[in-house]
Amino acid sequence: MIQKPQIAWGILWAACSTLLGNAAQAIEVKVQPTKVRLGDTVSILVTPDSGETLTEAPTVKVADKTFPAFQVAPNRWRALVPTTPLEKHGRRSLTVTGNQQTRNMLLWVGSRRFPTQRIWLPPKKKITVKDPNYEFRQADKFKAVVTPQKYWNGTFVRPNAGRSSTGYGVRRYYNGVFAKDYYHRGLDYANSTGSPVKAAAAGKVSLIGRESEGFRVHGNVVGLDHGQGVGTIYLHLSRIDVQPGQTVASGQVIGAVGSTGASTGPHLHWGLYVNGQAVDPSPWLWRGFD
Repeated sequence: MIQKPQIAWGILWAACSTLLGNAAQAIEVKVQPTKVRLGDTVSILVTPDSGETLTEAPTVKVADKTFPAFQVAPNRWRALVPTTPLEKHGRRSLTVTGNQQTRNMLLWVGSRRFPTQRIWLPPKKKITVKDPNYEFRQADKFKAVVTPQKYWNGTFVRPNAGRSSTGYGVRRYYNGVFAKDYYHRGLDYANSTGSPVKAAAAGKVSLIGRESEGFRVHGNVVGLDHGQGVGTIYLHLSRIDVQPGQTVASGQVIGAVGSTGASTGPHLHWGLYVNGQAVDPSPWLWRGFD
């Protein structure tokens, strides 16, 4: 059965739905926010029609890439989809399959301007390491963590009280050379060395790295797993106050601001990853995804 296209203005068009074995629509799909821009986290919420049940995780695909869906309430499943400044704006295919039904839809991602910044870094600090790629392998392992359990609840909290110095998505020239595949993957807070850094949400410590062990870019760093493919990372710390595997509460002090690693002065770089991609953390501070 092919249905007529439906339009939800500004963001989502239901192009068609293919029903298998039942003429009634068995699942509903809700997309938030209603107007998506590059850098946003997109929530795909899947629920059954009234009187139906949805007991198994639906399959959610955006542009032919599958994203994990987790049960967030009885008969409610959600997938979180990241977008980044390196992508092109425009439409993407959205396919949701559940209860033997496939809904084919279109997701529109709007454009967004990101400023350009010139950074001059001092000569690299002399740190002798046996494996120069160790730092990035450890960071990649952290970004790939997808824990079924959801640790956070509600909106995230600001991790430091310092002045916002660099926003998300900024493109950069480093020592006069444009970093083509780079964008600023978080928010920077300028503050004095030693000022407290707090966990933005409840989670588990999934990454700890130290400049002395070869983390020449991140510096002293903590990564928190918040569950369901969501993680936050805290860079350039002067001090680390947590241990690997430790459970932390929202707002708990996990370290202190510093200038370790590739840093031009004391500040906290705070990044938020969704299914391996660095998204804009700002909406998580005022809207969040329960």
